[in-house]
Amino acid sequence: MRIDIITLLPELLKSPFEASILKRAIEKKLVEIYFHDLRDYGLGNYRQVDDYQFGGGAGMVLMIEPIDTCITQLKSQRTYDEVIYMTPDGQTLNQKTANTLSTLQNIIILCGHYKGVDQRVRDHFITREISIGDYVLSGGELGAAVLCDTVIRLLPGVLSDETSALTDSFQDNLLAPPVYTRPALYKEWQVPEILLSGNTPKIEQWREEKAYEHTLNRRPDLLKDK
Repeated sequence: MRIDIITLLPELLKSPFEASILKRAIEKKLVEIYFHDLRDYGLGNYRQVDDYQFGGGAGMVLMIEPIDTCITQLKSQRTYDEVIYMTPDGQTLNQKTANTLSTLQNIIILCGHYKGVDQRVRDHFITREISIGDYVLSGGELGAAVLCDTVIRLLPGVLSDETSALTDSFQDNLLAPPVYTRPALYKEWQVPEILLSGNTPKIEQWREEKAYEHTLNRRPDLLKDK
């Protein structure tokens, strides 16, 4: 997989990809990440990328021309499956979306700023708009990092145990069941006996029941389709 991220703040974005799972995925050549500074495509001597909005109002807007130039250049080199715009009014990111995106080969992610981008960018270049929640950030960079993390960890070979991702919360519209590790007894707090039994079918049944119970208590909305 290749992910090209268009941003005004590439330095803000780089650190999550220099540690942990994301770093290992890059080192194993399971994913390629490229950062494109939008100001490199800015207009004039001052590399202008934003301007006042027509009709008046507070806040600047990212201009269409620098974005068009960057995306067009990238598209001239390869075919992209999605051009994603990170925006608070996009589709809320969920596990189903992450699963779908993890099957793609080439993705562009555009990080918004200020009051957003010229609407013509969204109308003519963007194929999918994604939000990480009902709140506003200073820019799309942190949202892009979250999106990349949730997608990249699903790629085959990224996790040491590939079945781990399949048992994460939301994979089956259920939250994950409780998990325990050693010691089995700590300060009179006992791990459920079933988990120590070695009876795999019974353990799986217990986990399914607890996952359903956990979801019913915390996120009953996820059970609408069940």
